[in-house]
Amino acid sequence: MQNRVLLVEDDNELRELLARYLSGQGFTVREAANGKDGLALALGQHCDIVVLDIMLPDFNGLEVLRELRAATHLPVVLLTARGDETDRIVGLEVGADDYIPKPCNPRELAARLHAILRRIAWDQKAKVEEASHYGDLRIELDHRRIYQNNEPLELTATEYEILQVLLAHAGSVVRKTDLMQWALGRRLEAFDRTLDMHISNLRKKLGNEDPPRIETVRGLGYSYRVPV
Repeated sequence: MQNRVLLVEDDNELRELLARYLSGQGFTVREAANGKDGLALALGQHCDIVVLDIMLPDFNGLEVLRELRAATHLPVVLLTARGDETDRIVGLEVGADDYIPKPCNPRELAARLHAILRRIAWDQKAKVEEASHYGDLRIELDHRRIYQNNEPLELTATEYEILQVLLAHAGSVVRKTDLMQWALGRRLEAFDRTLDMHISNLRKKLGNEDPPRIETVRGLGYSYRVPV
């Protein structure tokens, strides 16, 4: 993991500001001023993580994200308009790993990026044992893949982290605060629905069962129920 970030932002002043700061924090930064160039660079495997503005002059950022998710599990952090909850929710539904509102604090953005990349790097360095089975799910740590009935689940990097933690504690309650810190590397704040949206996406990908295998424990967190 080389901490290579692709910054897709059409505001030249903001893009240059963020690029300078991230470079000073140890990132190798590639820049794109529009969705077409950003998509080409991302699909060309020129980065480890993408910072993607939703409002772009050619492709809408969400369209770029859909194209990325059809081809890669590359982690993506969205830049959204402050207070625009609709964009944030849709972005998470489409497959964003996290979001940060504009105008963004460069220090906070760097912290978010470091947290996601650190978690991926830790998984890759972890001792690889035999694949673990949880009912119809099988997790392969070395490939960061989870299979359901031997078919790979198409998960984002953050969805993988969340499901991995829940599986490791199957049958027990994982507090939302702990899950947020582990999967996204930040504290759970009031009115932050990021984790809830990722859980909703996971339930859909696991089959939308009734009752759901990822159960909500009100006031505490979530618990994974292994199907019998």
